[in-house]
Amino acid sequence: MMQKILFSWSCGKDSALALHELKLSGVRDIILLTTVTKDYGRTSMHGVREALLELQAESLGYPLEKAYIAAKSSNESYEKTMRDINLKYKNQGVSTVAFGDIFLEDIRKYREDKLALMDMKALFPLWGRSSEELAHTFIERGFKAIITCVDSQALDKEFAGRIYDEQLLKDLPAGVDPCGENGEFHTFVFDGPIFSKRIPFEKGEIVLRENRFYFCDLI
Repeated sequence: MMQKILFSWSCGKDSALALHELKLSGVRDIILLTTVTKDYGRTSMHGVREALLELQAESLGYPLEKAYIAAKSSNESYEKTMRDINLKYKNQGVSTVAFGDIFLEDIRKYREDKLALMDMKALFPLWGRSSEELAHTFIERGFKAIITCVDSQALDKEFAGRIYDEQLLKDLPAGVDPCGENGEFHTFVFDGPIFSKRIPFEKGEIVLRENRFYFCDLI
């Protein structure tokens, strides 16, 4: 029997590509898990409205579990929330949680160590592959994404709200990872081979948060 997998869904492109890899490998029984900042009703880091996250899940055809975290949540509080959710699904027969990470060893170890405490394991479908190769693969497979968040220490404000395409990859400054793996930018995927229908949205205003991150609001 094919295993059931809890999938850490960020609503961005690396998640979408990792999910596609899982589907290609034959995995069908998937539950999406997304962290939502409850103060704002938006996905953590990517800043996407809950309504758009729900449209993604509906188009993907998978159940969605939201982990609600306070904006100023402590690390202990965050870890307890995630542990409770993981244990809930472990009790339903889930032993594996999948992630879209590519090469950050410390993050991988953190995830593996936390899951090991619950006798669960982590799966990384994209691990060790070239960021450049993955970026082009994402576009070539027909995925569509928009940049929702930019770290102003790595990229100019003008990148917020741009479509993630070949031209954008050419315009990225030297030293910026093509997949934004170091947190340079975050995306929202609105179409592609794993979706039953395109996610409709309009671009809203671009705002600066924490005097560092530019967010492009999607409505």
